Order: sequence, then C-alpha cells, then structure tokens
Amino acid sequence: MIYLQLFWVYIKIGLFGFGGGYAMLSLIQEQVVNRYGWITSQEFTDIVAISQMTPGPIGINSATYIGYAATGSVWGSVIATFAVCLPSFILVLIISYYFARMKNNKYVTAAFLGLRPASVGLIAAAALMLMNHENFIDYKSILIFIAAFTLTYYYKVHPILTIALAGVAGALLYA
Repeated sequence: MIYLQLFWVYIKIGLFGFGGGYAMLSLIQEQVVNRYGWITSQEFTDIVAISQMTPGPIGINSATYIGYAATGSVWGSVIATFAVCLPSFILVLIISYYFARMKNNKYVTAAFLGLRPASVGLIAAAALMLMNHENFIDYKSILIFIAAFTLTYYYKVHPILTIALAGVAGALLYA
C-alpha cells in the first residue's frame, strides 16, 4: 500500500511542481512530512541540504531518498523517482510537439508570462519554509555563509571546493 501512496504523492508533485525542484519543496514537505509523516521536519531539512550538494535536480534527489526512507527499500526509491519524473517526461513530449507551431501565439506567451512570477513565488516559499525552529541561524552559520559567498563570488573558488570547505568549517565550529 505504501508503494501506491508513494507513487501517487510523487505523481502529483511531479505534475504540479512548476518552477523546478526548489518550487517542489513546499509540496514535498506538505505531503511527506505533514500528511504522511514518512520523515520528520529535521530529516527533510537534511535531505534538502544533501540534495543541493549532490549532482542532479533537487526534486529527483529528494524523491530518491524519501522513497527509501518511507519504505526501507530500494524499490521505494525507484518508484518515487520514476513517479516524480513521469509527468515531466510526458508533458515535455506533448509540449515539444506543439510548441514549435505555437510559440508565437499570444495566449501561449501570456501563459508563460504568468508562470514566471508563480515559479519565483514557489521558490521563495521553499526558502521561507526552511526557516523553522529546527534551523536556527547563529553567528557561526552567518560566518560560514559570508565566507562561502566571498570565496565563490569574489574569488571564483569552485562551488564543490566551497561546499567541502564549509563542511570542514562546520565540523570545526560545531564540534
């Protein structure tokens, strides 16, 4: 039964997750933390952090982990990952066929203009959702943020190296 629930939840997330993985985060949290309780809020925050650091889209990475956490089986990961990708795959097939013919249509252009701010709003909601009582921000976190931003933006340090350095800094500062 849990496999069917997992499939249905991630089909909905994949279908209504406009704006990419970050926009999906509020939908994912609502379903897997609040509704079904497959993982805790702290685990969800950890999954988001790990999914950001690993290669691939955050929505797919989190689906893979949550599928495993919910079922204790690799099949849960496979089902959740497949389900979150399936709606996008089908929609891209359909849209790519018609988009070439309709890309200059004023209604299609208007629809895309409406989706852009909605996507930004969903991403902002995901950022606000991660600011909860379990993710307190202290001076150590602010120092790591400033150092990571400075290294990446001003000194053009590779993001992977910046992530590794932030992990070392966190281990030193919070140990």
